Amino acid sequence: MKPLLLFLIVILGFFQEVSSQTFLLSGEVRDERNEVIPFASVFLLRTTDSTLVKGTSADELGVFTIQDITPNLYFLRASYIGRTSASLAIDIAKDTKIGALIIEQKAEELNEVIVTANRPQVERKVDRLIFNVENTVLSQSSSWEILQQTPGVISMQDELQIRNQAAVVYINDRKVQLSAEEIRSLLENYQGANIKSVEVIPNPPSNYDAEGGAVLNIVTSKNISLGYKGNVTTNYTQAIFPKYSFGTSHFYKTKKLNLNTSYSYVPRKDFKNTESIINFINDTGIFSRWDTDFDKTNRFRTHNAGLVIDYEINKRNELNFTTNAQLSPERTYNNFQDTQIRNTSGVLDSTFTTSSFLDENKNNISGDLTFKHRFKENGGLTLNGHYTQFDFTRTQDANSTYFEPDGNFIRDFNFFTDANQDIEIVTAQMDYTNLLGTVGVEAGIKGSFINSESKLDYFDQNNGSVLDPNLSDNFLYDETVYAGYLSLSKDWEKWSLKTGLRAEHTQSSGTSIALSTINNLEYFELFPTLYLLHNIHENHSVAFDYSRKLTRPRYEDLNPFRTFINENIFYEGNPNLPPSFSNNFNLNYTLKQEFFFDFYYRDNGEYISTLSFQDNENQILRDVTQNVLESTSYGFDFNYGKSISNNWYLYSYVSIFHEDETFLALESDALSATNEIDGLYLDITNYLTLSKDGTFKGELGLTYLSGFLQGSYIIDETTNLTLGLRKSFWNRRALVSISANDILGKANSRVTSKYLNQDNNYLAVPETQYVRFGFTYNFGNFRLEDNQREIDKIERDRLRAE
Repeated sequence: MKPLLLFLIVILGFFQEVSSQTFLLSGEVRDERNEVIPFASVFLLRTTDSTLVKGTSADELGVFTIQDITPNLYFLRASYIGRTSASLAIDIAKDTKIGALIIEQKAEELNEVIVTANRPQVERKVDRLIFNVENTVLSQSSSWEILQQTPGVISMQDELQIRNQAAVVYINDRKVQLSAEEIRSLLENYQGANIKSVEVIPNPPSNYDAEGGAVLNIVTSKNISLGYKGNVTTNYTQAIFPKYSFGTSHFYKTKKLNLNTSYSYVPRKDFKNTESIINFINDTGIFSRWDTDFDKTNRFRTHNAGLVIDYEINKRNELNFTTNAQLSPERTYNNFQDTQIRNTSGVLDSTFTTSSFLDENKNNISGDLTFKHRFKENGGLTLNGHYTQFDFTRTQDANSTYFEPDGNFIRDFNFFTDANQDIEIVTAQMDYTNLLGTVGVEAGIKGSFINSESKLDYFDQNNGSVLDPNLSDNFLYDETVYAGYLSLSKDWEKWSLKTGLRAEHTQSSGTSIALSTINNLEYFELFPTLYLLHNIHENHSVAFDYSRKLTRPRYEDLNPFRTFINENIFYEGNPNLPPSFSNNFNLNYTLKQEFFFDFYYRDNGEYISTLSFQDNENQILRDVTQNVLESTSYGFDFNYGKSISNNWYLYSYVSIFHEDETFLALESDALSATNEIDGLYLDITNYLTLSKDGTFKGELGLTYLSGFLQGSYIIDETTNLTLGLRKSFWNRRALVSISANDILGKANSRVTSKYLNQDNNYLAVPETQYVRFGFTYNFGNFRLEDNQREIDKIERDRLRAE
């Protein structure tokens, strides 16, 4: 604790308001006929390189105000739907009120706009890449489709990845606390017209938790209109089973109060077929081959509800309350397996079938209270408290029946499990921002307190119902994390520098009642970050960044339980998992803000992986969570987007990468084994405007992945061809869409693990081939931007969401 206390004392020493005086700038936006232009965007730019310093939106009367401006010479510019004003040079030395910025309606001025009507803009910042899509051809896409086409993002079914790491999705700097599948469903129904930009942050700075990978932050458009808006959204998907969803949201804004409520109901019936092969090996080679056909049918009924309240106490103080509830009271799994067992000669030895029924209940309720205080001149102080209550129950009833090759009964095997998990998360955080002269300062402290209790009872039901204590357990886990950080940034001439240091002290205790073991862990770690950007020329810039990151095990991974598919195939947790640490390096080159070249190297260290091992002697296949011995990733990314014509925007992204990991092969005499792959990812998407008024749009996209590393498995190549059409009606109040996915039927591929005495593979085919119909209707003042946000807590990420 002493190093952390010393670090926090140093941080608090910076909590003083030593800053230069700032001023206010106000004015209005009009056209050449002197008519006001409501909701126009206004930008304050540096005179040296025209980079954005501050921005705002005019109100319904065309009036704008920009606060907290440091004295200097700036350019002022306004933009609205692809049109821009001339740049106005303005010297800020006191509170200033100008006349009107004039946006003329001349087509030839399109060459000077900041945000064009057909071409998304990409901007390199010192610690992130900003993809500006407001008022572009992408605006009528869904939020999910915009993220898929964001530079540097790889889309793999329900998961978005950056540099081969799963990306965390934020909306306005608030984490979207949903599973990958639920995030996709949410964003497919979140209108892209509300998005201003997407921030790609491969190495999040020190104000983010040390735990966590790359970040995708959706920044929504903002204005200050008062009033009410709402919408209803529904979609229907035809795959193997039909699916539908319904959602509605309502937003009300006054001068001091913002109120947002939302609700969605998502009943689903999903099907997945998996064909697997296990070749069990002895000294003579393959002695037994198991061919399995596995059908899995899931039924879900999920209710999602959210409430956001923002209250402005006065101009310098604001209070926010956010709560989210995700209730899944009815989740069932009907699983059926048919396995054929053959000998060395390929002759059928026996068969067996397994029927398994699982019944689950999952509830996740969270609350977040935030107080924000803005200092008189620069910066501010934010206090935040958070609480999450997660509870999960699952019962499983399984029966396996074995037969001779001629169909005669041999034996059966039956078991029943009853599992539950309760997790409570409490966090408290304070963040400070200010300017010390020309240096930007961010600092903060945080405390996280996690309590988890998991229990599983295993009953052998072959001769009545008998509790098996060897396969049952009660696992208690407590974790406390204290953290502090300091970040400094400065811009001068053509350079930008940002550096930070985060310190975290972690203490955890895991207790297995059945095993009578206690695993205590305590460590103090420092996590530095560094970002450097140099604008060599207006057409050339180079950036370098570095960060050290931490990955803690998920709570469920620590449970020493077995989750069975049948008695021969199961997953088991590991209560002895230590955290893993990674070092991340990136070198970027940008040409004309159009061509982006990224070179990255990542030492993943002893990262936590789920590995699959076959026990050849007992003919068992088990998935085990363990730390690998070492792992590295490196690659080259290139992306470029171009407007082929006014109605056609072409986006392209290429990633060439290498992944490797060396792990302890538990079922191969504990030898070390290395799994590696050199891969290629290609994404080409065409965005088409099919009507003169821009209300009818289409997309045609193709993605290709040559292969990928997944623990002890290698994924074969996949190809996905997609098509989408959307049409707006009634002054854009209504939107109808249709989309088709996996048109070629090649989005899924075989996954293989073959090394030493291990030889197994499988082909899983979920419902990736589908046609989806969607409808959204907006009512009220639907152009009013809401205060929608999600709760940002890294501790919640470790709640496993299936």
